Amino acid sequence: MGHHANNPYGTDDRASKAIDRKRQRERDLMFQSLSRSADEFAMKLGQRLIDKHIIETTSESSVREIFSKLFHSLSAMEEFQVQFKIAPIRNLVPDPNFVSLYLTQYIIEDLINHPKVQDIFGDDLEIYNTVDSVMSAIRPR
Repeated sequence: MGHHANNPYGTDDRASKAIDRKRQRERDLMFQSLSRSADEFAMKLGQRLIDKHIIETTSESSVREIFSKLFHSLSAMEEFQVQFKIAPIRNLVPDPNFVSLYLTQYIIEDLINHPKVQDIFGDDLEIYNTVDSVMSAIRPR
């Protein structure tokens, strides 16, 4: 029996693979930018979260240190780890910055448990928008 394909030209498959390659390149570029400037982005993000009263902490330097370490480790994470973390809020905004999604979920799930963090305020969208106001700088246009 012959193989029957809905699209004999394979254009759907090629388009899908092209989109996947584009997303992977975007992800790699964003992780490289973040890793290169981890301390700078950690300082900006930590300060923005504190200024917008999203995070209440006993140590601003600890928050910056946490983010700096996280930014350095993000590039070594498997795609599955990133996708698993952002799954609960994947549809929060149209065309999301996946790094901002990851950090939003990290703040909500993990940072709240850090001994130097007293409380986290705001809903998911407020936290995402605050994070993305800093992280949008690494997103390729």
